[in-house]
Amino acid sequence: MSTPVLDNRSARALFLDRHALAEQPAGPAKGQHLLDLIERLGFVQLDSINTVARAHDMILYSRRPTYRPKHLKRLYEADRALFEHWTHDAAVVPMAYYAHWHLRFQRDAELLRSRYKNWRRDGFEQRFETVLQHIRDHGPVSSSDVGKDEKKGSGGWWDWHPSKTALEYLWRSGALTVVGRDGFQKRYDLTERVIEEHLCPGAIPCDAEHTVDWLCNAALDRLGFATSGELSAFWDTVSSAEAKDWCVAAEQRGEIEVIEVESADGSRRTHFARPGTVQAASDVAAPPKRLRVLSPFDPALRDRKRAERLFGFHYRIEVFVPAPKRIYGYYVFPLLEGDKLVGRVDMKAHRDCGELRVRALWPEHGVRWSKSRTQRLESELDRVRRFTEMDRVVFAPDWLRDPI
Repeated sequence: MSTPVLDNRSARALFLDRHALAEQPAGPAKGQHLLDLIERLGFVQLDSINTVARAHDMILYSRRPTYRPKHLKRLYEADRALFEHWTHDAAVVPMAYYAHWHLRFQRDAELLRSRYKNWRRDGFEQRFETVLQHIRDHGPVSSSDVGKDEKKGSGGWWDWHPSKTALEYLWRSGALTVVGRDGFQKRYDLTERVIEEHLCPGAIPCDAEHTVDWLCNAALDRLGFATSGELSAFWDTVSSAEAKDWCVAAEQRGEIEVIEVESADGSRRTHFARPGTVQAASDVAAPPKRLRVLSPFDPALRDRKRAERLFGFHYRIEVFVPAPKRIYGYYVFPLLEGDKLVGRVDMKAHRDCGELRVRALWPEHGVRWSKSRTQRLESELDRVRRFTEMDRVVFAPDWLRDPI
């Protein structure tokens, strides 16, 4: 029997559908509706950079234009429908998934103990009980509330004092829970005061095999098709070896099958998918032609190599690249139109004067930036303007650039 082949157009459509980008951006965006969207995505990455809006807000806004940051804050801090922890980076995750994070707590406890020592954060383990007692006595704290008499090193803002390191370690290993943020500074509380007792670490045994099975299944359902490496990287808890073993066992059970997925350049690569995925993908409706701005940390772009294979879109964020060496700019937003990534725009919200300023836009090679496309761009940027509460959109004189 020949291996099923998923053509590139169908692969893009299915991938965008799984990331809630194949339908018109519309619908309610708070309460249970917002939680349903986050569950569909799996998690939403948090990021502090705020050139236009923070990444998590842009991710949710691009799918539900009625979304506002206060809706996520309520869901997270008041309703406790989300918890914050790590996937590949800091993220908010549906509380319904909390029990599956016990394995992550366990593995982070082992990993970070040695990592933090290697970073010369000596003395943080001796601060555990002091930090925990302070929280018992005074309630939730931020890093500025502890270790006030402790000296930081000279390594910049990542060079934490011992009590800050203790807070992070106790959070990552499950003893503490982040209950919200002031600005972008985390507030920590005792897990038993935040999480329902039956879900707390220690209340139920950590079943690694069950957790790996759940994480791999959940990753595959959100990706539509994946290599074992992509399943491992999705939540960043399952090891590469565990993901490979899961794929072998799941295929033997008939739960997944091997398919070939066509890349944008016409090459093919072997992936795993649910049986019938190739046929189901052909029934997915074509994404709307509306132009929309995506966050650089959008779930559909998080795996840069996968995005490049599927869409032929090479993207690297240049935040940490010295300005003279940047190709595009500090924080450049990809532009999605239908099932194609058609360009990228460098823009910034200048809140002191109420202007969303567009410095430059680069179309992708082969994309003609027509008058109608400019009109769609202007409509989208006006929506972003309203979302960010700016008064006007201002284009630089030379904003439309040649493809690079």
